[in-house]
Amino acid sequence: MRTKLLLLLACCPLMMMAESKNVSSPDGKTVVEVRVENGKATYAVTYDGVEMVQPSRLGLKSNFGDFTEGLSYVSDKEDVVEKQYDITRTKTSHVDFKANRLEMTIKNAHGQQMVVTFLVADHDIAFQYTVLRQWRNETRSIVIEEEKTAFRLPDETTAFLSPQSDAMIGFAQTKPSYEEVYSADAPMTQSSQYGHGYVFPALFHVGNKGWVLISETGVTSAYVGSHLSDYDESEGYTIAYPMKEENNGIGSTSASIALPASTPWRTITIGKTLKPIVETTIAFDPLEPLYKSSEDYKPGRYTWSWLIWQDESCNYNDQVTFIDLAAKMGYEYCLVDAWWDTNIGREKIAELSKYAQSKGVHLLLWYNSNGHANNAPQGPFNCMNTNIAREREMAWMKSIGIKGIKVDFFGGDKQQTIGLYEDILSDANKYGLQVIFHGCTLPRGWERLYPNYVASEAVLASENVFFDEGAAIREPFDLTLHPFCRNAVGSMDWGGTIMNRFMSKDNKSRHRRKTTDMFEIACAITVQTSVQCMAVQPNNLKELPKTELDLLKSLPTTWDETRFIDGYPGKYVILARRHGNQWYIAGLNGEKTLRRLTLQLPMLKGQTVSYYTDNIKGYAELKQLKVDKKGQAKVVMQPNGGIILK
Repeated sequence: MRTKLLLLLACCPLMMMAESKNVSSPDGKTVVEVRVENGKATYAVTYDGVEMVQPSRLGLKSNFGDFTEGLSYVSDKEDVVEKQYDITRTKTSHVDFKANRLEMTIKNAHGQQMVVTFLVADHDIAFQYTVLRQWRNETRSIVIEEEKTAFRLPDETTAFLSPQSDAMIGFAQTKPSYEEVYSADAPMTQSSQYGHGYVFPALFHVGNKGWVLISETGVTSAYVGSHLSDYDESEGYTIAYPMKEENNGIGSTSASIALPASTPWRTITIGKTLKPIVETTIAFDPLEPLYKSSEDYKPGRYTWSWLIWQDESCNYNDQVTFIDLAAKMGYEYCLVDAWWDTNIGREKIAELSKYAQSKGVHLLLWYNSNGHANNAPQGPFNCMNTNIAREREMAWMKSIGIKGIKVDFFGGDKQQTIGLYEDILSDANKYGLQVIFHGCTLPRGWERLYPNYVASEAVLASENVFFDEGAAIREPFDLTLHPFCRNAVGSMDWGGTIMNRFMSKDNKSRHRRKTTDMFEIACAITVQTSVQCMAVQPNNLKELPKTELDLLKSLPTTWDETRFIDGYPGKYVILARRHGNQWYIAGLNGEKTLRRLTLQLPMLKGQTVSYYTDNIKGYAELKQLKVDKKGQAKVVMQPNGGIILK
């Protein structure tokens, strides 16, 4: 009998070997257990002793080796990571980051090694894989074909998710572009709309235990952008790579890397409340800038004729009108949208730019990313898809004083497409141009990686409020959801604080906006982007009360600090943002019923503040409000309304 047992042990060594390592956050509340057992690697997460992520698979497959099965522990190393950095284009201007790091080296059945690195901060986790060069003096290029990385959440969890769309569908075959409708508090078992899973970020409500936000960061030209699969009862959600149809079918769905190399970081933010979700900086914390800023890029506000006046407004005279509007409002920029190359022409654009500068305004120009990834008819074409074209175009833009570009219509998340984003950003930096992307993927730490990056759309944005009354009805839900998910992980170019009551140039026809004026003005604060679209119209100068115009002129777009005050995704949100010494408390009510709140505002305790709210006609009304010695203030938000305290 003893002989049979020894023989069994010799034949099945992996079944008898297990290695488990715990790494906790500096405050000791967030604990990650990394385990190698029975040939597989897993991790699990608890917060304050409560399970938030159940044991979930780790590993990847490549054409070089399989790191999903037959795994065994080699070694581990623990240390502390502390860094301080400044960042100018997101929810805060300075970050003090501290985390405990675990690096666990594992090997597969062939002895090939891989390191799994976990950074564990007080509410945040980031982890990545590093595939090592296996033999000295040998460079080995490999293809990462699949990840087994999974996220298993407790059964009571509900989800706030947006589906990954089919490829090459939608307007001019420009999808996927992260512009699908979000579900709210949906069961995890609910199938995604298109059968391709869900885009990042993904927000989960773990019953009465708390909240979990999952995303990824550090995606550059060295990798693909990924998303989540549909939920599987045994595996949970797993990492999914791009679809082969993306980018018009051109390029691989896998990631090609040269060893040693690391994957992007998978991120998890955990909190008993929504405060850590809203305030997280984990999208930026593990990263370092990829190049130096060529100049001090200026934040600001811009006017935009296209949102209401549409394609017909891309002519010289209408753009002069919106430049003048920007000057009257004290805004820094005016965006000239599609068709300018044919409707205005390059010589007149140079003249228009000179005129704008005489008014203290600079132009931003729209471009089609073009190439082979879409069929969008709007020009300019063939200016952003090759290095030669970009160098020529950007040198011309610099010569006439253009300060930024908005590039639209990208083909998906393949490595080839991610490389195009990076090439545009890098080349633009040489010519002092800041960059906004539309019809695009989620930014993944790009504010930190690329100093001239501003924001991405990557959301069902304001243009849909113009096109579709259904989107106008949904706007209050959308803008009370995104501070907790999409905008929590990256700057979001929503595309405009809409001040017209009706979605038309005459402000009398087509469908009506469903929000109050204060909702729209407050969303210029709750929506975070450093170059903010203020979609005021020339007629608004005569139609809006002075209280609203003065407020619209005064709003900053950069923040030194952000604090979550109150809210629930898709229902309402109250955020506090600080610009210098001035606090702005902005609130949105996403529901059709009156909401009364007692806000906890310790930063304003004992002060009398300006309180902007809605009157019964839906216009802004300015009052004075006393915040008591405990920092409490009672406010009322009208149905689909908003407030600002400052």
